[in-house]
Amino acid sequence: MSSSSYAASKSFAAVASSGAELLVRDLDGQYRPAHADEVLVHARRVLSSRVRRGATMSSPQAVKDYLRLHIGVLEYEVFCVLFLDAQHKIIELKQMFRGTVSQTSVYPREVVKESLVRNAAAVILAHNHPSGAAEPSRADEFLTQTLKTALQLVDVRVLDHLVVTAGEVVSFAERGLL
Repeated sequence: MSSSSYAASKSFAAVASSGAELLVRDLDGQYRPAHADEVLVHARRVLSSRVRRGATMSSPQAVKDYLRLHIGVLEYEVFCVLFLDAQHKIIELKQMFRGTVSQTSVYPREVVKESLVRNAAAVILAHNHPSGAAEPSRADEFLTQTLKTALQLVDVRVLDHLVVTAGEVVSFAERGLL
């Protein structure tokens, strides 16, 4: 073991024994506790690799985590659509509409149009609640049914609608609202 790797392992042992859960190595080879921003950047990178074009939707939890990190923290409402092919592989995740702190306008015609452009067989709808309350509103339920009906006309299935906050994701499918 070289003296520099010995020093790095000694530094690692010292920091690890301090109770830190996640460590990063600086350019000089010293280990230190990771800052929250570093953890979030890395988490986004890992989740983005799981929610990427061509990936199969075998893990709904990865999608929920990805959305929590990306739209759950926003201070304004956004409405996103995850476009999927017939085998539920990801075609694209697209932010379709942006609103204010408490609402966003969603146009079913545009969602149908984007689904056809991408040749999607299924979609997962998602929007955030900046208020921090993930409970779906009556307007959310009505919008979901409107989109489901419009997309059925062009043979696109709505698999789920997720309401996202920084701390929680509520699934319409899990609640039996689809």
